[in-house]
Amino acid sequence: MVSSKLTSPPAAAAAPGTESRRKAWSLTALLVVLYVVNYGDKAAFGIIAQSLKDELGISAAQIGLVGSLFFFAFTVGGFFAGALNKWLSLRTVLIALSLVWALAMLPLVLSATFAVLVVSRMLLGLAEGPSSALIHTATYSWHTPQKRGFPGALLASAASIAKIALAPLLAYLSVTFGWRSALITMAVIGVVWCFFWTRYWEVGPYIPAKAAKHAIDPSEEPRVPWRKILLTKTFISGALLVASVYALVTVVLTWLPSYFEVGLGYSRLQSGSMLAIPSIAGLISLIGGTLLSDQLLARGWSSRFVRIIAPSVCVVLGGGILCFLPSISNSPGAVAIVSIGYGVGVVVLPLCNAAVSEICPPRQTAGTLGIFLALMAVGGLVGPYVTGLIVDAAPTSGLGYATAFQALGVASAVCAMITLIFADPERDKLLVRTDGHAS
Repeated sequence: MVSSKLTSPPAAAAAPGTESRRKAWSLTALLVVLYVVNYGDKAAFGIIAQSLKDELGISAAQIGLVGSLFFFAFTVGGFFAGALNKWLSLRTVLIALSLVWALAMLPLVLSATFAVLVVSRMLLGLAEGPSSALIHTATYSWHTPQKRGFPGALLASAASIAKIALAPLLAYLSVTFGWRSALITMAVIGVVWCFFWTRYWEVGPYIPAKAAKHAIDPSEEPRVPWRKILLTKTFISGALLVASVYALVTVVLTWLPSYFEVGLGYSRLQSGSMLAIPSIAGLISLIGGTLLSDQLLARGWSSRFVRIIAPSVCVVLGGGILCFLPSISNSPGAVAIVSIGYGVGVVVLPLCNAAVSEICPPRQTAGTLGIFLALMAVGGLVGPYVTGLIVDAAPTSGLGYATAFQALGVASAVCAMITLIFADPERDKLLVRTDGHAS
């Protein structure tokens, strides 16, 4: 078995051109599966939300609070991605995190109280927080910076895949065998993934291996002060944009089945299964948009146009579509508006991640993405809880959900306009490397 330690992996030592593309894509697929499990854990909460609300006798605001507390812990955990990547190999840290995800499901199965619900979801969020940056880092290690749009889209599409492949299964299990069965299923899937990861993982050649404690490789880019990366206009405006879009993603995960059930009149099984509909639109957008972006970059189009301008315009369009939701009176029309508005905008997530990975030296990728994705998760702090408050205050649940989606659309469109004005990864890549020294 090939060692995954970043200190001396054969993959990292080899020339990039000698690496098997089959291996690159098979390991990318394995990482996508892990991300699907990650989002499956989030989707499970949305699917069982009404069951928990009924059994525990809690309000919509309390369900929203639990969702936001999850993303608070998720945000805190994200700041540890760089440190974990420094202390442990990618093999070890991702196994450890995925096992914690599985274990975090079980307390609520054994003791269903509001306090246990809060603690278990926060533990899950804390463990999932660093994983986003580490999964992206592991994936990017197998792909050049110019060709990270499509692999990044595959990772971002994990949310859609989870809702398409797992949501109907989890909805069926929760309705047929009780909501606890959905949590147990996700725990088992996480443990099974660890077996394949342990057996097959190798680190790729495009993220430098950790140097020996006192060794210096003159061929590698030097580290730069973190402030030079984090204070770039691309990083700051990109973080605002992805946070606003991620707020929409988390509200879909937390509240969309409830909106379909109590707002639009679908059954509980239908509502859980219909979580897949917006995800199909998102999957088409992610895959199509990022394939096109990689092709345009290969043909010499600027990174600013491909990774900033085009996806930001998509977010403006998606936000505008969501503004019409409160005026739609029929259920199929409302489902269509949510699906299209959501699907058009999510393409910005992998492209912004790729843009940010472009501006930093390769050995600082994990730390940079860890902070960027932690800031993105701030959207998850706000979205679910505010949606719960809006629903509780609205004359009807349906109007409350529609108003919340409208507000999310407006917020994301405004942030997209800010990013259009300020972000430029090619400019900031040069600025970061000017007089850069280790911090």
